[in-house]
Amino acid sequence: MTLMQEVGVPRQPLLNDAVVVLRAPTQVWSGSTGELGAGAIDGIFHGDTRHVRRLTLTVGDAPLEWISLSPDGASRAVFGGLMRDVDDQTPDPKVRMLRDRTVSDARVDEVMTVRPNVAHAIHTVVRVRIVPEFAPLAEVKAGLAVAREWTVSMDAETESVTVASDDRSFTITAPGATVSADVGGIDLEWPLDVAPHGSAFTSWTMALRDPSLVVGAASGPADWDAPVVGGDPRVQRWLNTALGDLDALRLSLPGHPDDEFFAAGAPWFLTLFGRDSLWAARLALPVDRRIAASTLRVLARLQGDRIDADSAQQPGKILHELRGEALEMPGEGIELPPVYYGTVDATALWICLLADAWRAGMPDSEVRELLPALRRALDWLLHHADSDGDGFLDYIDETGHGLANQGWKDSGDSIQWRTGELADGPIALCEVQGYAYEAARAGADVLDAFGEPGGEDLREWAATLKAAFARAYWVTTPEGRYPAVALDAHKHPVDTLTSNIGHLLGTGILDPEEEAEVAHLLTGPTMSSGFGIRTMSTEAAGYWPLSYHGGSVWTHDSAIIARGMALAGLEDAADHVVQGLLAAAEGFGFRVPELHSGDPASETFRPTPYPAACRPQAWSAASAVTAAHIAARGTTAFSRP
Repeated sequence: MTLMQEVGVPRQPLLNDAVVVLRAPTQVWSGSTGELGAGAIDGIFHGDTRHVRRLTLTVGDAPLEWISLSPDGASRAVFGGLMRDVDDQTPDPKVRMLRDRTVSDARVDEVMTVRPNVAHAIHTVVRVRIVPEFAPLAEVKAGLAVAREWTVSMDAETESVTVASDDRSFTITAPGATVSADVGGIDLEWPLDVAPHGSAFTSWTMALRDPSLVVGAASGPADWDAPVVGGDPRVQRWLNTALGDLDALRLSLPGHPDDEFFAAGAPWFLTLFGRDSLWAARLALPVDRRIAASTLRVLARLQGDRIDADSAQQPGKILHELRGEALEMPGEGIELPPVYYGTVDATALWICLLADAWRAGMPDSEVRELLPALRRALDWLLHHADSDGDGFLDYIDETGHGLANQGWKDSGDSIQWRTGELADGPIALCEVQGYAYEAARAGADVLDAFGEPGGEDLREWAATLKAAFARAYWVTTPEGRYPAVALDAHKHPVDTLTSNIGHLLGTGILDPEEEAEVAHLLTGPTMSSGFGIRTMSTEAAGYWPLSYHGGSVWTHDSAIIARGMALAGLEDAADHVVQGLLAAAEGFGFRVPELHSGDPASETFRPTPYPAACRPQAWSAASAVTAAHIAARGTTAFSRP
């Protein structure tokens, strides 16, 4: 059976009005009615495949009229509708349908309950129509999803139906239903008889299977050491929502079910991402050091051990992302192998997280087990990260089909001059030098504490990097004096004022006076939107509030900046950023997306969505922990090592 490609111009699906119910690696996207199919993102996904494209619920011969949506955490939602075709003639609606959807690992459950308050009996039929697809996630993202061939098999003994496409499949169990299939989909049908003022329900369950998955759900419940935050009630509401999202985003690798990590985010990134998983664990460290430790172990097992240009692998390097199959992004010229190492910052961040977790109480025995991985990561830092020998960590895609930019701003146009032109690579990002400086010194501290040699050499290397950074990166423009976002291929400082410089705060690569200068610029009107810190100054030629990395606000970016300000003792600046984040959280109903528009709060009372932003996103959710920690404790929330 085949479905035709959907008609229309290929475009990435918009997500801002869609409803997601998830438990990684399974997710269901729908409209506010719970119906699947009207939105380009709609469907039931498991891993990197959209198994089901459409799902509709009808009762009798008339459509339901949906009036309510009640989310219950990340993994459950209840949709409420009216059945006016079987109601009485009085003005108040008296026959309701509640559609209760729950998502767990590789499973979707729906219970549909009819609750009337009428004096007559109701005799009708409930129908669910399910349309399979089995399209790859990358095709869905590109707006080019095409259904694969699928087959149906019935099991009379279990009263179930299985739909399969190659090795992927889903099995539907629907007690009491008549099940039928045609060339377009699967139909479930139940007769429904409801006594006057009574109630009745029907239900179905879908179990999904994909043997190609390289990640699995977390094995047990989350156990956060979450504080109760007084004062501003927005802090607690955001924190509660965020912890629920982080819970639903927990994953593990086969063979190590107890070593959890945070998937990067839904819908596109329900897998292991080095940078994202590390930053999410780091921002969430105040409530859970265990997932920090397990994230470190997971990434250490996949640490690079050879030089391979196609995967960007190098000895000691921490990976960028893990997939079950090669990832091709239609229309973007990007083809990534299943295990891809194209990230310039994850290795330094791994070292920083190890030191942070150790200082936060990670058991010495667990740290000691990771010392060989630490040495390999430090070796990469000192001997592989600088491709041209100028003393700075840089990157360039050697394949022509990898990521052109390999810092956290990884879109193709993210590194620009103030005039709007793109910088030529190799690119040496400013924040990566800060991460490296902090990592070298933090790694030295860990080695010293465990009686290992090499600490002084690392400190000397870091001192040399700091002095070179001070000479090479600072620029003066009409906006002021600040570090350049990067050095380009010609060692020229790329002079755009960006949020990247905020990541330098607290790393130690800047002197206290320089940190104050940076904080002053970031909290000024060209960078601070009132809903967080913009990725690019409004004075830059390339600024646009709905640009992915050229003027938008990323929640985790602002949280990292606030954290750095707290580390630097800049309490007023840190509080300014946190207040902006709280305003954004309130505007988004306390589930803050991956990013939002850089429009100023002086012009809009609520943050404008970036319509293709993922949510929930792990590092956006983890930002609530950092914000709550700062709100509760000010600059004492963090201290320099």
